[in-house]
Amino acid sequence: MTLTRADDAAACFTGGLSCSQAVCAAFAEDFGIDRDTALRLSCGLGGGMAHTGNTCGAVTGALMVIGMKYGRTKIDDLAAKEKTYAVANEFISEFLRRNHSVSCTDLIGHNLSDPKELAIARKDNLFHTKCTRFVRDAGEILEKIL
Repeated sequence: MTLTRADDAAACFTGGLSCSQAVCAAFAEDFGIDRDTALRLSCGLGGGMAHTGNTCGAVTGALMVIGMKYGRTKIDDLAAKEKTYAVANEFISEFLRRNHSVSCTDLIGHNLSDPKELAIARKDNLFHTKCTRFVRDAGEILEKIL
């Protein structure tokens, strides 16, 4: 059985990486980024950006992957910028269809910027019971659209 990038991302997440790191690292080497660099770049994005409950880390990690593939490197390369935005919007639309939000707070059901609610989310194991699915969804969507 061949493991998919979505499988790799889910395994990375359940192995202890943050959601953003898991998604970003699962795809990074495909685009010339070594795994350690991908892990460093995406580290602060987990938990809705540093446990602030904003945009889901699986989503931000996926947006980084889209940028790795399509992102512009020259200011005047507007076609690359537009392609990146188009693919990013396609990703977000599909993630929303599957999960009804890209907000970590909405997805988890707790405001992670509140230490008491973060503790409840941890106690209830929500990062593993809910977030593994979001990481896998992000990987599956990327595999489909890239």
